[in-house]
Parts: sequence; structure tokens; C-alpha cells
Amino acid sequence: MIKIESKRKKIENILKKYPNAIIADVTSQAKDGLVRLSPFYPHGGIPVPFSEEYTATCVEGIWQGMKVFEDEDIDISMFLNDTMKGIKRTVRKHGRVLGHRKGVHGTEILGYVEAKHQIYIPAYRWMLEHRAMYIIERLRKASETKTIVLLDYNTCCNVDDETKPLSHAYLVKAYAEGLYPFDDLKLSEETERNKENSPKQLSLFD
Repeated sequence: MIKIESKRKKIENILKKYPNAIIADVTSQAKDGLVRLSPFYPHGGIPVPFSEEYTATCVEGIWQGMKVFEDEDIDISMFLNDTMKGIKRTVRKHGRVLGHRKGVHGTEILGYVEAKHQIYIPAYRWMLEHRAMYIIERLRKASETKTIVLLDYNTCCNVDDETKPLSHAYLVKAYAEGLYPFDDLKLSEETERNKENSPKQLSLFD
């Protein structure tokens, strides 16, 4: 079982709720290898959606770099940030957010929910599949017998929420368990199981 809790909560209070749980910090402040699940972690070589020739060091660099503000367009220098600091682009500095550009050279501006589905989630999924699958596999195995509590600063698990930032810890849980927006994983697993369990036709010529 995998649960999501706020990094701001006291550990003792979380353990009261989930006795004997394993607490796993997946934020940029993590002190162990789980920091690699943070969207701020500089894995390098992450493809920027709809921008064939561009890659970024981290997922957050893509998300922030592709933002379009009232007073400023995209900032591809964000793609190169490998410090885990200074990646946020704020309304205070750049004016109201208009959306996210669909590709570095794109003309379409995506709304918040669309951008999550077309930019953030694909970039984070690529990162999981190409840079952190060994962590996901260990998490899946451990969650079969234990309660794992993932800590994140954002705890919104509704991918389609128009007002709150999405918890990347939820995306970790969703990928590990085959939940929306990664429910295609569960379907493919079930298809494989069905193939394995289907009756085998005997051939007279074997």
C-alpha cells in the first residue's frame, strides 16, 4: 500500500496514522537516493515534449521553462539548470501566467490541466522509465507487504484539478500501482497475465 502525506507534517503524527509504515521522502530535500524521484533532480537528457531537438536536466526545468507569462515568454535556460535551485519562475516577477507553450517553437498555448497532461506528466513518466525504474520496482515490491508513505510538499492527487499543483509523489504511486494517468500500465499487465493464463493449443506437428 502506498500513501501520500505532507512533508510538513511531523513524522510521529504520520506514524500514528500508519503504524510501522516506511516513510519515504521523495522531495528535493531527501537525504537518500529517493531524491532522484524529485522533479528538481538533474538526471539530464530528459526530452522536452513537442521540442525534438531539446532536452533538459530536470522535469521542473521543462515545466518552468515552458511557462508563458504576461511579461515574458518561455525561458529555455531553465532546461540547463542542474543546481536544484532557482528554477521557479514567479508571477511576482513575470506577471500573470498565460499557460504553457506547446513546444519551444510552438504557437499553441496550453491551459493548466492540458499542460499537466501534455508536458509535465509525459516528462515525469520519461524520467521514471529511463532514470528511476529500479526505484519503482523496489517500491512496488516493498508495498506488497508494507505501508509506504511518500512525503511531498504538494499532496493533491487529482491530476485534473485546475487550482492546485499536482503531487509528484502521487505520480510515483500512480506509476507503481497502474493508476490514472498511468492506467495503461495496469491494462498492459492484465493483457500479459491473460496471455500467460490462456489455454495453449496443442500442435500435432510439435
